[in-house]
Amino acid sequence: MPVSPAPVSPVPVSPVDASPLGWLAETGAEWTADPQILGEKRLDRSGWEPDGRPLAVVFPRTVEQVQGVLRGASVTRTPVVARGAGTALTGGSAAGAGTVVLDLSRMDRIVEIRAADGVAVAEPGVITADLDRAAAEHGLRYAPDPASLEISTIGGNIATNAGGLRCAKYGVTRDSVLGLDVVLADGTLINTGRATLKGVAGYDLTGLFVGSEGTLGVVVGATLRLRTLPAATATIAAAYPDVAAAAAASVALAEARIQPVLAELLDAATLAALADFGMPQSGGALLIVQLDGGADEAARALDVLKRGATSVRSDGDPASLLAARRQALPAIERLGRPLIEDIAVPRSVLAEAVRSIADIARRHDVPICTLAHAGDGNLHPIIVAGSYGSPIPVAAHRAADEIFGLALALGGTVTGEHGVGVLKRTWLAQELGEAQHDLQRQIKAVFDPLGILNPGKAI
Repeated sequence: MPVSPAPVSPVPVSPVDASPLGWLAETGAEWTADPQILGEKRLDRSGWEPDGRPLAVVFPRTVEQVQGVLRGASVTRTPVVARGAGTALTGGSAAGAGTVVLDLSRMDRIVEIRAADGVAVAEPGVITADLDRAAAEHGLRYAPDPASLEISTIGGNIATNAGGLRCAKYGVTRDSVLGLDVVLADGTLINTGRATLKGVAGYDLTGLFVGSEGTLGVVVGATLRLRTLPAATATIAAAYPDVAAAAAASVALAEARIQPVLAELLDAATLAALADFGMPQSGGALLIVQLDGGADEAARALDVLKRGATSVRSDGDPASLLAARRQALPAIERLGRPLIEDIAVPRSVLAEAVRSIADIARRHDVPICTLAHAGDGNLHPIIVAGSYGSPIPVAAHRAADEIFGLALALGGTVTGEHGVGVLKRTWLAQELGEAQHDLQRQIKAVFDPLGILNPGKAI
């Protein structure tokens, strides 16, 4: 399953003396130490700012070039931070002093789509939406669709085990990854998994790499599962008096054994932020439900969603509605600096969770915009933490801590799809417990004994 390298022309490398970066010239990859590019590539979308700037940014185009970078990094003990589009929300792709950024965005080929097998083979820099569109030409889809799908990359999605709107029915990224080509810390290339839809040979190393945030190896190719495009979908937008009522409606769908493709919940604060993006403003909360199980399923869902709703529409433009939903984070970012939280709880306690988050916002007097992938209990309470460039208020930090504590108290998790990065490591330790946390660190040491792969992240 190795991805064959694309033919490339010789590329220039930055002038450098023999120390400490002379080894980069031997990799054959383009690289730079330009201060402006270093400044751009040190950050991701989380807002977290690491100390200092990286030493260099490398732009490989082939597997061999990635291997060369990691061999050199291993010999020189240089930390490496792999990066796609930089859309990470927990600091997982931010890079500080002494690191080399491995920017994989130029490894962007869809190598093949095998429609009869229902699989695609892609390089890590492929944009998620581009793969989905390419699959659609064959009557297929790539199911994972994070809100950032028009800019995020397949490699980044794999690194964080990203979810998205359709994950209520089709699962997160791990559920669509069949096999991986991975370069280990010492430059060794391994191929995990398989290209078949079933296979249980050996330990599941593919699943282990998915969600490891670049701490175990660098993904340079992926064999991905594609699914059949539905013949038709039905989209329903139901408004409710408050967010708890909307959450209860999503739970009622599950109790009625109705499985939506997506069930997106937006509270009043989020709707207000989206007022300029074409989002309906009726009611105190909105639940957007899409189904692909046929007319009978849609009719049953409509009957459930009408209960307690202030208004229900099933005749709008679903493309515009979902496009507006995907603008939620940019819209909230206009209000101030966002602290983007990402918890998941059992669906049965979703309404309790959203009520408690509203109470946390009131007690700490901080604005919180809550949106959720309600179909699988994944909540995004986004705290507006003052203005950009100013210190984050103490009240905002306290509210975030209470939200994480709430998730664990309700039997949930501190991250449903964004990963841990640097911002959630303390809470990860509490969720895992000492014994499991120590075991995960031992696994990290097996794959990365020198600790050069994205150090200080994930675990």
